[in-house]
Amino acid sequence: MVQVKTGIQGLDAMLYGGIPEGNQVVVAGGPGAGKTLLCFEFLYRNAQMGNPGVFFALEEEPSRMLLNAKSAFTDFSDIDKMITDKKMIIDGKEPSDKMLAASDPSGYEFGKVVSELEDLISSIGATRVVIDSASVLNMLISDPIAYRRAMISLISDMRRLNVTTLLTMEADNPERSKLQFKPEFFLFDGIISMYQTGEEEKRIRAMEIIKMRGSRHSFVTTPYEINPSGFRVFSAEDTSLY
Repeated sequence: MVQVKTGIQGLDAMLYGGIPEGNQVVVAGGPGAGKTLLCFEFLYRNAQMGNPGVFFALEEEPSRMLLNAKSAFTDFSDIDKMITDKKMIIDGKEPSDKMLAASDPSGYEFGKVVSELEDLISSIGATRVVIDSASVLNMLISDPIAYRRAMISLISDMRRLNVTTLLTMEADNPERSKLQFKPEFFLFDGIISMYQTGEEEKRIRAMEIIKMRGSRHSFVTTPYEINPSGFRVFSAEDTSLY
């Protein structure tokens, strides 16, 4: 089994080496947990390793997402070079706007979104993909059966292209004690859940690997922090092994 390293400090130790290549993984959490930033760092670190990637920003303008990432990760000095050198593509808002304007976004328009994503992947030979956020597709495709079919189709297409994908999704509640997963979460190969607990300025962030098909992983709920140099996950595992 080939494992894809995330390059994120402490996370690869929790994954006992990384994400199995070709897995489709949900990153779930409430607002402010850092889902988008975690996925961006995954793409950025892999671009540094020579693995080109696509960030498909469906929820906000790609330029705004990129500005937020640069503001959070001020030590990532070569982001623009990675984009110029086609190691990363940041795109995607226009397709979701088209779906919103369509009379029937559940069928033909969704297929066009996937087609645009495939074109971006092919244009640079991407092996890593981020979709932010799959929850937007849920809002656009209101029928639960149609949405489930769309997710199955999306997963199938990404597997066919042999890309390793992270998809962000909003959790109904940011606290672990009130954890609930929607049925479609379990269509995916993996689930990484990000929580926030405590009160206001004393809030603590933590993450947990709920499942990762095809490999062993930690079951410990682990604190993390977000620094200018990236995420730091305080893994209980020996990070030097990974």
